[in-house]
Amino acid sequence: MSRFRVVRSVPLGRDEVWRRLTDWPAHGRQVPLTRTRVLTPGPSRVGTRFTARTGLGPLGFDDPMEVARWEPPLGDRPGVCRLEKYGRLVRGWAEIEVAAESGGSRVVWTEELTVRGVPRAFDGVLSRAGRVVFGRALDGLLRDGRRN
Repeated sequence: MSRFRVVRSVPLGRDEVWRRLTDWPAHGRQVPLTRTRVLTPGPSRVGTRFTARTGLGPLGFDDPMEVARWEPPLGDRPGVCRLEKYGRLVRGWAEIEVAAESGGSRVVWTEELTVRGVPRAFDGVLSRAGRVVFGRALDGLLRDGRRN
């Protein structure tokens, strides 16, 4: 399994950051050639399912996910959302944590995944690619509020 982490600090309130990062269709707009379709009625909660479809025309793959943990920020407690990935090609999980910090919020996105047919020898490459792709997606979702 390939594991990576992306950390960002932004001068936005934690509730606004949480709202942006749990807007599932917005994720698809941040990754090239990707659309995200929510499969369950809102609001988001444990059991919410959605699929990110990456590709062009009939060439592509689905990355289906389900919210396994849903704890919006409350009081001093950070918000945590855990997504389980259960696709034929991509399996694993992602965890998004949003905490208040001086002057704004801190986001930690941690993901662990396996890509079917890709040998473990390529885990380092997958980790680096994940940091780049998800770093750019986070930057887009947090645009106009990023400090680092």
